[in-house]
Amino acid sequence: MPDDEHPNELAALRARVAALESEAAAGAKAARPAPRHRGRSFLAAVLIVLGCLLAPLGIVAAWTADIVGDTDRYVATVAPLAADEDVQAAVADRVTAAVMEHLDLQDLLAGVAPDQRPLLAKALGRLGGSLEDAVRSFVHDKAGDIVASDAFETIWTDANRAVHTSVVRALTGSGDGAVRIDDDTVTVDLAPVIDRVKERLVDSGLTVAEKIPEIHTDFTVVRSEDIGKVKTGFRLLDVTGAWLPVLALLLVAAGVLLSQRRRRALIASALGVAAAALVLGVALTVFRAVYLNALPDTVSEAAAASVYDALVHFLRTTVRMVVTLGLVVALAAWLTGHGRAAVVTRRIWDSGIGAARGAADRAGLRTGPVGPFVRRFRTWITWVLIAAAVVTYVLWDHPTGWVVVGLALGLLFAFGVVGFLAAEPSGAEPAAVEGEEPLDRGAGA
Repeated sequence: MPDDEHPNELAALRARVAALESEAAAGAKAARPAPRHRGRSFLAAVLIVLGCLLAPLGIVAAWTADIVGDTDRYVATVAPLAADEDVQAAVADRVTAAVMEHLDLQDLLAGVAPDQRPLLAKALGRLGGSLEDAVRSFVHDKAGDIVASDAFETIWTDANRAVHTSVVRALTGSGDGAVRIDDDTVTVDLAPVIDRVKERLVDSGLTVAEKIPEIHTDFTVVRSEDIGKVKTGFRLLDVTGAWLPVLALLLVAAGVLLSQRRRRALIASALGVAAAALVLGVALTVFRAVYLNALPDTVSEAAAASVYDALVHFLRTTVRMVVTLGLVVALAAWLTGHGRAAVVTRRIWDSGIGAARGAADRAGLRTGPVGPFVRRFRTWITWVLIAAAVVTYVLWDHPTGWVVVGLALGLLFAFGVVGFLAAEPSGAEPAAVEGEEPLDRGAGA
């Protein structure tokens, strides 16, 4: 009988091994990524890449919408130029040249007695260019006084606010106004400034300036041979407006949701958007050098640099904000992961909070009923804090990189407070027996 049982046991064992091998093979086959999953991952990658590529265009579109649709934003962009020394010098030079073209030095004889005019005319002829240089210097001083005064800042701000529609027409290539595009050049009419200079010259005794007719001269704001292409691109960005950055965000979000490993996809997406925005920032700097080198000699390079920097100021601010936001999101996603470094970082964080809670308990500080409440609803409280930070960011008018950093630090501090309140009191038992009062029942005493 034992001999008969031994073969049966061996056969049963072999059958069991075969069954286990079959189950293992089936499990390995099921673990392999199905073609559908590979297609889903590929689609997710495509959406994320498209979103990252559209991010810089979305930043430019948002800046364009500000210039077109927000007069206050446009005025805030160009207002600092009134106090810029390079712009003031360029305006003073241009106004002086326009006044001197219409100022006849021979008219200075009109105020001289008839019997003295021949002698003065003879002296004027001998002086030649010297008198003209002296008058030019006098006119330039008066023009410099005007552009350096508070009156010029008021004129500049009010004029830009009034002609905002003309600026939009200039950038879109349609209509006429005080700001226009001629021969690949964006110009601003300086007639109001010249009128102030004429008044200052007359008040200073140069009464011949009263005969100067109304002068319309131009101050170059932007000059480029590719201004036509710029206008076309501006129209396109104006049409897309705020929808392009939203589209970029939706593409990235859809790619992350379709990914098999969403945390890794979120980290990659955040870093990708930050890198794309950084490329835009570098492009703005490179284009600045190329643009200034291509300017003709008749245009002040220093003033053109000041104008360029003022126009792209908020664009650069947005670039820095997006780069900072991308880095913050990537760091947050990494810290919540299962990597060794992330786990160690969280343990250090929890240890610090636990040590603070222990010190508070030893000092006699108690959380009362707040502690159990926070421990019970900690997950909900965490998501409410995150939602509050997101809403604050969305409602913030033109957030900067420092705003992002401030919100991140504030959120981190709030998490620390929640962790402190949710920490078990030192010396507490692992768990309370059902039906008994909480371990910290005397906390409110």
